[in-house]
Amino acid sequence: MPRNMSFALTTQQIRDRSKTVTRRFGWWFLKPGDVVNAVEKAMGLSRGERMVRLCQIRITSVRSEPLDAITPSDCHREGFPDFVPADFVGMITSHYGCPPDKTVNRIEFEYIEDPSQCPA
Repeated sequence: MPRNMSFALTTQQIRDRSKTVTRRFGWWFLKPGDVVNAVEKAMGLSRGERMVRLCQIRITSVRSEPLDAITPSDCHREGFPDFVPADFVGMITSHYGCPPDKTVNRIEFEYIEDPSQCPA
């Protein structure tokens, strides 16, 4: 049974398939070939609220790197084509309250489901 990975901050990017890379402060156990359910929100659900599965993804690459090592190309792959690296790093550091050089797990993935099979 695949694990659930939340994409609460980038739900639209998952829905429109513009996101193929994500950065996490965990998920160190992932390896290429692992399958994960992309969900809207996995934790902090209100009583009676149900998890919404967006699609399934297959991990193609994982590596650790400093958050501020993100490239302009990876900003685009994160689903933010108009961002420069400083914009992306600023968004993450303000949301999580972490330093810009914090080590993250850079996770590259591919979609393995037909978009028509996933909720809009």
